[in-house]
Amino acid sequence: MPADQCLHQLFEQQAERTPGNIALEADNLRLTYAELNTRANGLAHHLRSLGVRPGDVVGICLRRTPEMVVSLLGVLKAGAAYVPLDPSHPEQRLAFIVEETRVKVVLTLEKLHREALGAHVLLLDSEAVNIEQHDAENPANVTSPEDLAYVLYTSGSTGNPKGVMIPHRGLVNYLSWAIDCYDAEAGLAAPVHSPLGFDLTVTSLLCPLLKGGSVLLISEDTGIEGLNRALESGDYFSLIKITPSHLELLARMLSNAEAVRRVRALVVGGEALPGEALAFWRTHSPQTRIINEYGPTETVVGCCVYEVRPDDKPAGTVPIGRPIANTQLYILDTKMRPVGAGTEGELYIGGAGVARGYLNRPALTAESFVPDPFGTTPGARLYRSGDAARLRLDGEIEFIGRYDAQVKIRGFRIELGEIESALTSHERVREAVVVDRQETSGEKRLVAYIVAQRGEEVGAGELREYLKQRLPEYMLPAAFVQMTAFPLTHNGKVDRRALPDPESVRPELKEIYIAPRNELERTIAAIWREMLRLEKVGIHDNFFDLGGHSLLMVQTHGKLQQALGREIAVIQMFQYPTISMLAEHLSRAESEQTSFETSEDRAETRRKSTSQRRMARSLAREV
Repeated sequence: MPADQCLHQLFEQQAERTPGNIALEADNLRLTYAELNTRANGLAHHLRSLGVRPGDVVGICLRRTPEMVVSLLGVLKAGAAYVPLDPSHPEQRLAFIVEETRVKVVLTLEKLHREALGAHVLLLDSEAVNIEQHDAENPANVTSPEDLAYVLYTSGSTGNPKGVMIPHRGLVNYLSWAIDCYDAEAGLAAPVHSPLGFDLTVTSLLCPLLKGGSVLLISEDTGIEGLNRALESGDYFSLIKITPSHLELLARMLSNAEAVRRVRALVVGGEALPGEALAFWRTHSPQTRIINEYGPTETVVGCCVYEVRPDDKPAGTVPIGRPIANTQLYILDTKMRPVGAGTEGELYIGGAGVARGYLNRPALTAESFVPDPFGTTPGARLYRSGDAARLRLDGEIEFIGRYDAQVKIRGFRIELGEIESALTSHERVREAVVVDRQETSGEKRLVAYIVAQRGEEVGAGELREYLKQRLPEYMLPAAFVQMTAFPLTHNGKVDRRALPDPESVRPELKEIYIAPRNELERTIAAIWREMLRLEKVGIHDNFFDLGGHSLLMVQTHGKLQQALGREIAVIQMFQYPTISMLAEHLSRAESEQTSFETSEDRAETRRKSTSQRRMARSLAREV
């Protein structure tokens, strides 16, 4: 693809080549390339009529719907850059991003409109008639490859998120390489199941749209269950971009037969990839390519890649591989000198994908983006990743860990300092430390330790509610521990290794504790207790208020199905997040199903379910 063109220009060329191809699918709606391009053109002309100009930033506060894709393309065609504003994020976080980016306009819908989005809001549904009246032709391009394509906010160690500025040149370089590497064949679909603000989405959304393929938008309401249903449908996807955590969950949800020939390439990113997570796919779908893609947001999604080989060891961390096109990787010591093969050093990244820097953070930009001492291009910079790595003798790079307090939880990048800053902003909290703890299951969870102001106490429930107003769900600690003082090292720093394990006690909640009342509730409670690592759980306690999250809910779903010996839709676990609600729903569903069975059917059901009922009773006794 031409390096002197911008993303929207490349899409326009593809729309001209394949106007009748399906570009987008969502629920029962389909848009062809011609229809998608026409809608984006109308929005672009409307945005220009509102004064949007090159250099401006436009907010997109939408869920995974066709409007989201139309908006992304329309903003770029208008000459501006887009900034994702996740509708699920708290008001305070959205307001901060809107103010810092000085958005010219925010695109949203009536039902998603919030005060935090500011005064310059364009409601796409209310203004649909006015937008459609504009010219359907491609607007004249006013953007250069050096102009910004998007600003993506990531967690920041100083207490606020930081905006990474990505120009068209870097984005087009990545997409050109990815389309070629992942063989994004025209006509095949790719599902999009991650938020616009998560850079996994760049790969799964934009690769197909520059190659004539189609994009299947999976609703937030269905989550991983929606992706599972898409695979179960029998469609053959060109690629799926996914985190290791989601990869393992799909392996739990799909049958052996359902995994065969469902996807050409699984592109895994977002966190370190354990070889053990690949066993299901390597056994039951060996023809599926599995590609480990590494890359910080500051270097456009991916900058280093490794394709898993049939003879690779089944255990240990999968290498991150070699640099993509027009990218240079260096492993350097503390004096920025290259280290030899087998020696650990910090990974520095250079080339076409390096971001412009952090929006309005010149000091942080200068610290993280340093002059390139190895290149010949004037003004070239290297991004200091903060990742420890080593070069293997075969030329592949291995990821080792971090040099700072940044962690990855379920694919999300989190600066622990941002959570600590939010906690210490509470008037009764004097000090706070947050750590990521590795559980015996291999899963990581966040634990917050606090020292309250003298003579004060702060309950876990209160702290969780306080953080909900300031941080997205994936940054909320699963447990809170109040201490009188933190253990210190000999040089006076907090000794994080000496912090105690969180107690397995039910956190302080608004709901009064009520014990399970019947066998079904006791069975559910036993499984929740095991998965949430709590000594007791009340029937009106919300799974997520107890420290649960979406991936843990899916794991809980699998155990519950096994214990009850019946099929339960994952979506129902999210619709009924308390034990009483879930038990009532399951009882009602079973009663309705039983009413349609013959007496012979009932006898057979009783015979088949005897062992499952014994298992359920055994679990229930542990509560």
